[in-house]
Amino acid sequence: MCRITAAGKEAAVARFLQEFPDAPRAGRDHPALRGCDDIAWADFPGCPAGIPALLRSLLDPAAAAEAERVLCTVLMDSPFTVGPAMPTALSFLLHLAADPAVPVRTELIEVLFVVAELSQPVDGCSERAIRFLGSDRDHPERARCRAVFAEHAALVRGLLDDRTLPDGFIPADERASLLKATV
Repeated sequence: MCRITAAGKEAAVARFLQEFPDAPRAGRDHPALRGCDDIAWADFPGCPAGIPALLRSLLDPAAAAEAERVLCTVLMDSPFTVGPAMPTALSFLLHLAADPAVPVRTELIEVLFVVAELSQPVDGCSERAIRFLGSDRDHPERARCRAVFAEHAALVRGLLDDRTLPDGFIPADERASLLKATV
């Protein structure tokens, strides 16, 4: 399966910061990001230290789309596997997605759908599912993501009821997936 290497993640962050050197200043004082600089992101296997810069850059209108793309790249281990840092980043992503002023808010909500879906337990009796997604024992980040969703269940329900989002933006299956992740 296509794996994203630690070196590839570091290079992606470095390219982003070279292209948008001032972007991280945009979110310096945003309340949703309080504490993100205090986390030792590089201690997570395969995670670059630049996560706080990417999170803050989500608030820079000129850089937000690229910051969201790079952030997704570095928080995932493969297209179908959340990385070990995702549960920690998830709280920040939930709070940012709840803010209508975030330039890439709808994209962040879509990321939350993906994380909710990829965080579901894998049927241990299904050899095919385990071969494709790995066992839950090998991916404890799934359970940790579900715990973050559960801890922020009120925030998730608020997103699902948010009238500032476009009508029909959250289809029934994605709504169900997010709610299921909060249990």
